[in-house]
Amino acid sequence: MTQQAEPAVTTPPAPGPGKEKDGRTAERPLALRLLARPEVGVFLGAVAVLIFFLITAPPVRDGSSMANILYQSSTIGIMALPVALLMIGGEFDLSAGVAVITSALTASMISYQLTMNVWVGVIVALAVSLGVGLFNGWMLVKTGLPSFLVTLGTFLILQGVNLAVTKLVTGNVATDDISDMDGFEQAKALFASSFDVGGVNVKITVVWWLVFAAIATWVLLRTKYGNWIFAVGGNQQSARAVGVPVTFTKISLFMLVGFGAWFVGMHQLFSFNTVQSGEGVGQELIYIAAAVIGGCLLTGGAGSAIGPVFGAFMFGMVQQGIVYAGWNPDWFKAFLGVMLLGAVLINLWVSRTATRR
Repeated sequence: MTQQAEPAVTTPPAPGPGKEKDGRTAERPLALRLLARPEVGVFLGAVAVLIFFLITAPPVRDGSSMANILYQSSTIGIMALPVALLMIGGEFDLSAGVAVITSALTASMISYQLTMNVWVGVIVALAVSLGVGLFNGWMLVKTGLPSFLVTLGTFLILQGVNLAVTKLVTGNVATDDISDMDGFEQAKALFASSFDVGGVNVKITVVWWLVFAAIATWVLLRTKYGNWIFAVGGNQQSARAVGVPVTFTKISLFMLVGFGAWFVGMHQLFSFNTVQSGEGVGQELIYIAAAVIGGCLLTGGAGSAIGPVFGAFMFGMVQQGIVYAGWNPDWFKAFLGVMLLGAVLINLWVSRTATRR
């Protein structure tokens, strides 16, 4: 009697880790995952704007011209960073532009009118700037009013105080020259100096801009405070329910904007030795636009610190590129408006493309 062998049953090997792919668990391609990052779209836009002006404006190719573009970008970018963090936290600050001038006016008049070392004025200006941020944050959390209304009120108050107090104290719309006062050279070295790189003069604000961007990126991605920022911007009530200190986070974000206003204000003061009290109006929209172009949502809860760096670079590139190209500078704001709308639409398209299965 012969025994018939049964056919062997082959069991397919179990898929290894990460090998299973179906409609729910299939890993998206790398390109789509990169597009999901908020800073990728603005990076590509910044590269496109740079290439455009390199072609249409030959002076841009010069090292000194690029250093000037980076300088213009840095003065916007330093303020755009805390504004971006505030927007990720679900709020924005309309008083940021005039707060820069308030800080510079305070330092100048305290130093000159009281005949004191300029560092005294610098420290008082820091306290005033942080106080403005503290006031904005405190009013927001205590009243529940939208940040638009709170900071619009602060904007009008600071604008009026800047003009009225400067005229009252100096008898003019500008402060007095403080370049011959004690401590001026040391303060200028910190806030408004420059150095040579390969024969090209680079402003110190470019270095500070990149340092602040690196710190902000580390805070957002590697610290508990960064998680709090995203949490309060995404859903404030849920964040409070899981123990996030919402009040502290909101107020501290407004104070960070105050710190940025102080730093940029000190740069302006020690670059030009005097300050015009009517300046700063409209700059807050530039800071907000740079953050929005950088991928920060007005609704909060999303964004990065790197995106606003590229957004500020685009602003500086356009601002100086139009001049180097020999075009009418009156078109600058129109160009920025088109760029802002284009960036928002591109970010929307990229976001939808990246999340589409």
